[in-house]
Amino acid sequence: MNSISPEQPSPSTTLPASAGAVSDASAERVGEGETTIKDGVIAKVASLAVREVEGVHALGSVPTRALGAILDAVTSTDVNPGVSIELDDDGVTVQIVLVAGYPVPLTDLAGQVRSSVTRAIEGLVGMPVSAVNVTITDIYVAEEQVDNGVD
Repeated sequence: MNSISPEQPSPSTTLPASAGAVSDASAERVGEGETTIKDGVIAKVASLAVREVEGVHALGSVPTRALGAILDAVTSTDVNPGVSIELDDDGVTVQIVLVAGYPVPLTDLAGQVRSSVTRAIEGLVGMPVSAVNVTITDIYVAEEQVDNGVD
């Protein structure tokens, strides 16, 4: 039976005692480099923030949602129907198109959407939001079940 013992590391693989310690010079270099956040990511952050607001039934108008569903089925492109962004020197301007649930007060809903989108973009993306424009294109009324007396 042969016995195999692990090889001892050579002296050239020995690390100095200060290895792993963070020096002041390396702490100053943290954060160097460039970060690029694509427009689609910002739109997705806005879309997710809108969906968290109670009273929002859907994003986009009926034709926009239908087109988005077709594009999702045909391509692997991430579509955020009802959300578009514009970048300028002042920050991000967000355009939101949505369908509200009934009987949500519409001006309150728009204010909550603005607040949620602004917090999400400024907090997650780190960019200032100059405006969030909300367009409500429809109101969703849930169909109530009709009791026709048949059991």
